[in-house]
Amino acid sequence: MSKICKVCGLPEELCVCNQIAMEQQSIRIYALKRRFGKIMTIIEGIDEREIDLKDLAKKLKSKLACGGTYKDGKIELQGDHREKVKEILVEMGFPSDSIDVR
Repeated sequence: MSKICKVCGLPEELCVCNQIAMEQQSIRIYALKRRFGKIMTIIEGIDEREIDLKDLAKKLKSKLACGGTYKDGKIELQGDHREKVKEILVEMGFPSDSIDVR
């Protein structure tokens, strides 16, 4: 017997909660210059109650081969990876029209 999702009531293999959560996000990606002239890529606007930011940050850091962290509802990556992050997020299932790159 398969487990039932608590949110949508469908079996876990048919659950669409995560996909619906991805489509409802309004993501902003931008770069900031930090201490000592280092560039940081900031990803914000992802609802941390619906999507696991810790896991998402881990996947982004491994695909981009960079360091970074997540805090205060934002993911911070070392280096300027704005376009690459958008491509990776689209591959993960986020809609490209909801991602704003500055």
